[in-house]
Amino acid sequence: MSLFESFRSLLLRYYPRQHLIAAGFLSLLLIFLLAVSNNDSSHPLQQRSNTVSALTLTDLAASPATTATQRNPATTPLRTDTPAAARIADLQDNPVPVYPAENQDNHGEIIREQGATELPAPTGGQSADQGWTQIEVQPGDNLSTIFSRVGLSDRELFHVVNSHEEAKVLNRIYPGYKLSFLIPKPGQLEKLQVLKSPMEGYLFTQVDGFYEVETIIREPEVRQVFKHGTITDSLFMAGQREQIPTLTIMEMAEIFGGVVDFILDPRIGDNFSILFEEHYLDGEFVGTGNILAAQFTNQGDQYTAVQYQDEDGEIGYYNPAGESMRKAFLRTPLDVFRISSNFSLARRHPVLNTIRAHKGTDYAAPRGTPVRATSDGRVTWASRNGTFGNLVVIKHDGGFETKYAHLNGFANGVKKGERVRQGDVIGYVGMTGSATGPHLHYEFLVNGVHQDPRTVLDKLPKAVSVPIEERDRFQQQVAPMLDRFRRMEQTRLLAQQQLGAE
Repeated sequence: MSLFESFRSLLLRYYPRQHLIAAGFLSLLLIFLLAVSNNDSSHPLQQRSNTVSALTLTDLAASPATTATQRNPATTPLRTDTPAAARIADLQDNPVPVYPAENQDNHGEIIREQGATELPAPTGGQSADQGWTQIEVQPGDNLSTIFSRVGLSDRELFHVVNSHEEAKVLNRIYPGYKLSFLIPKPGQLEKLQVLKSPMEGYLFTQVDGFYEVETIIREPEVRQVFKHGTITDSLFMAGQREQIPTLTIMEMAEIFGGVVDFILDPRIGDNFSILFEEHYLDGEFVGTGNILAAQFTNQGDQYTAVQYQDEDGEIGYYNPAGESMRKAFLRTPLDVFRISSNFSLARRHPVLNTIRAHKGTDYAAPRGTPVRATSDGRVTWASRNGTFGNLVVIKHDGGFETKYAHLNGFANGVKKGERVRQGDVIGYVGMTGSATGPHLHYEFLVNGVHQDPRTVLDKLPKAVSVPIEERDRFQQQVAPMLDRFRRMEQTRLLAQQQLGAE
């Protein structure tokens, strides 16, 4: 028997086979790891460190020769022992922050100007061969990563945001803003243009190491557009068929909302005509302007409204006699609803199952639907209130009071003592308190006595009309607009008659 076989027999006599196999495997693994370690110790890249030093903007101010890396304000405390830190402290809570939040996705397509695209500017425009790079801010973007995408360091960002008092506009960068960079050499920013809209923005220009700021204001070309529509289903759908912008349709409904209830009153065959403004820049549509004049025919009754700007610069809508189109109170506090329960002095309560007065009107609507103040006034209650749930109470001039109950929540800034204007959003439809479903319970009181919200408005006066001493000014301003509107309406009717004759 060889020496190896003798040793093997001895081991098997005292140790189980499984233990010997495991010990052998562990020995081989240890030898392999030692060999790898020895190879790495002699590798020429052993001395390379993968550690990246984080550098704050305040360090940049103290050490201008150092290259900065991005930092996360949520994890790295901002030094407050230097003036530079105080200057940028307000950058912590920006809509689009200076630095990315942890695990934040960053978006935004970079468009290099290579064609004849012109960026609006306050001084003579910008040609394509200047090499402008444009980025549209997307949700989740931040200034640090935007600057990084165009090859600019945090140092350059620091210089821009601290260059001028007006540079604080960068503290409020929102999705949709367009940032354009002129970078003649890598890492050197010559100009930065920030467009809040096609008509408004700022231009930062580097001069002797500092940035000067100019305000960009472009006046659009204003075109007057005349449209006519007939209701076959709803005002909104009729406006859509005539390609009237949604916002303009809603504004028209608001103008006539004091005389027409657009949920209940419109009938098939009702019609409207409207003269409004559209804005264009370089031949491209950029938005709508004001409604200049409008006419709505409801069940044979015709209402005409014209825009008037008073001596204080306030814009309102009046009939040709100078009487305000809006009532002192809106007919309803909701834009979208169905009436689920009317005012009644003897109604069976759906929760308590008892006969009791229902001193308001219930408007069923989806949870979260905005609730609007029906007139100007002061909030006297904005909190929880028993079976009413979340309740807002508004006191108005003339002994009037309105209540809005079962709200899901309150709008920002709505609290006791605050003033609100007619049409302001004060809360959102919910089902707090004693409610079987999402709805708004709306009450209307006159000198402390409950009134039916749906019928009391016809007894109330309209809002303040044009003062007598201002009537001449009113007529001089609105007469040309009404003449233009009537001529357009006559032209439409003639064209319609000719079409019918054919």
